[in-house]
Amino acid sequence: MDGTLTISAHDFEYIRRELGIAPGVPILEALNAMPDEQSAPLWLKLNQLEEDFAEQSSLMHGALDLLEKLYARGVELAILTRNTMPVVEKTLEACGLDHFFPQKHRLDRDSCTPKPSPDGINHLLDLWNIDASKAVMVGDYVFDLQAGRSAGVTTIHLDTRGIDWPECTDIKVKHLDELDLYL
Repeated sequence: MDGTLTISAHDFEYIRRELGIAPGVPILEALNAMPDEQSAPLWLKLNQLEEDFAEQSSLMHGALDLLEKLYARGVELAILTRNTMPVVEKTLEACGLDHFFPQKHRLDRDSCTPKPSPDGINHLLDLWNIDASKAVMVGDYVFDLQAGRSAGVTTIHLDTRGIDWPECTDIKVKHLDELDLYL
């Protein structure tokens, strides 16, 4: 969602500093590794920071057009995010995208094991009763692509930052408009 359908307002290094996590360390994994008494207040702080950033989200160029085309074709659409559901709701509402994603197609970090785990994608494949060969995972970060690769779906890297993860990318695009060629 963030960085794929929306222009993410998240400043992850700021979040890490606020939580006392070393630069570049995955936030969820760092908090999960801490004892509960240490992590509990940090989870609350993380949730608040993410909600604040969600209100600042804006629509990625080409996202609305792409979703309208896919929706009109009857394509199943889902959100799989490492955020919480309140952040998902605020982000989708802020960007006017909530009507594309039924509630049961919105999976947050509390709905399944977070990416890079394939659990969320596998859940959606089961829900939709489709084979992995008929699905794609579009994402802007390595965890999205790793989750897709592990689930056996085609992975599409939306590269807006000039970063490569060829070991888990099937298709690489720089703009959502390019996805018309593949979907």
